[in-house]
Amino acid sequence: MKSLYYRVFLITLAVIFASSVLGLLGSNIYYHMKLKPYNDKKLVSIAEQMKDFIEFNPDGMERYLRNAASLGYEIYVTDGQEESHFYGGAFREQDLDKQDIRFVLSGGIYHGVAQFPNKPFITGFFENRLSNTVGVSIQTSGKAYALFMRPDVLLQFGELRTFFALVLSLTIIISILFFLISTRYIVKPITRLTEATKRLAQGNYNLRLKTGRRDEIGQLAEHFMTMGRELERVDLARQQFVSNVSHEIQSPLTSIQGFAKVLAQGDLPKEERLQYASIIETESRHLSMLSKQLLLLSTLEQGEEALNKKRFYLRGHIRQAVEMLQWQLEEKDLLLKLSVPESISVQGDEVLLMQVWTNLLSNAASHIPSGRSIEVYAEEMQSHIRVVISDTGEGIAPEHLPFLFDRFYRVDRARERASGRTGLGLAIVKRIVQLHEGNIEVSSSVGVGTRFIVTLPKL
Repeated sequence: MKSLYYRVFLITLAVIFASSVLGLLGSNIYYHMKLKPYNDKKLVSIAEQMKDFIEFNPDGMERYLRNAASLGYEIYVTDGQEESHFYGGAFREQDLDKQDIRFVLSGGIYHGVAQFPNKPFITGFFENRLSNTVGVSIQTSGKAYALFMRPDVLLQFGELRTFFALVLSLTIIISILFFLISTRYIVKPITRLTEATKRLAQGNYNLRLKTGRRDEIGQLAEHFMTMGRELERVDLARQQFVSNVSHEIQSPLTSIQGFAKVLAQGDLPKEERLQYASIIETESRHLSMLSKQLLLLSTLEQGEEALNKKRFYLRGHIRQAVEMLQWQLEEKDLLLKLSVPESISVQGDEVLLMQVWTNLLSNAASHIPSGRSIEVYAEEMQSHIRVVISDTGEGIAPEHLPFLFDRFYRVDRARERASGRTGLGLAIVKRIVQLHEGNIEVSSSVGVGTRFIVTLPKL
């Protein structure tokens, strides 16, 4: 497996190579388009100055050309026949066409630099070919000569070329070293995250990572620890859920098993048999309700796929829930106040939202003393619909409020167990509200009452 350092090293080299190639290509294009005509024009001007000096001082032609060559020029002088002289460094290729020589001898100006062929990665500036020169004619001592010249790049820029090559080489080497060293700053936290992932996969959720960095890696480490804590919470919740389900199933099964064993004896009085059969029926009903609610929770966990949304009026919907619980209200002589405007409509699953209202109303009716009251109030806000269900019961102690929506949580375990409730009702209510992209809150004061607030989006 290739390490990240190795990949970074290869990427660094590739970036430097690609940058160099693109830089050379761009510079070469700029030279051919801009610098080459300018360079040709400048060299022609120098050549014409040479011509003027030689024609004015014909006797000093030889010495002048040698001095010019020593200052950094390659010069070729010919009469087009047998007499030819080179001054300065040697041309790599003597590829000058005879037709061009005749053209210059006849008084023309040769623009070999400007006419040098354009090539993507070859700049004519460093091509010391005889064809890559400028040429002018010289009339001296009654004879015509053609003078061709170009800069001797090696002589003019020899030291600078070595200097810039050294600077470039050191820049590349030092850049690679610093880049690799700085890569540790990036790779090391990723290595730690990789190790943390392995520990996480092994079930070790208590992760501690350095999060002092302010960049994306620091944020990733912070989110990673948050994920670890959340996974730990989910795992604990799963274990607790399994434990609670086992307990909820085991208790009625033990009762059913024990009383069924007693009934099997056959010599019990009729009253005892009826009592034991009634207990078995109650516990069986409790198991049935538990299985239905567990199945509903499992269905709700599938997300919005479990919803069958449509628009309906809220007042009639809540009134239907109240009618279903009328017997419970009359039994305890409870007063119910309903204040829901007829104009309020919601977009949601009628069956599931009905379970929300019946569960909250049933809880209120079950837990408040006789003769008290329940109020259902709804209002339409700018972006959402707010439904408040409050009662005038004894209230709930503050230490219980954060856990009310947890699965199998009961404020009074003995009374709740005796009532046949499973402890899943409020967990189901919260999940249904969340699937409707809403929110549910609870507030309570001991001796005053409890209030549930359901907020649904106004679609």
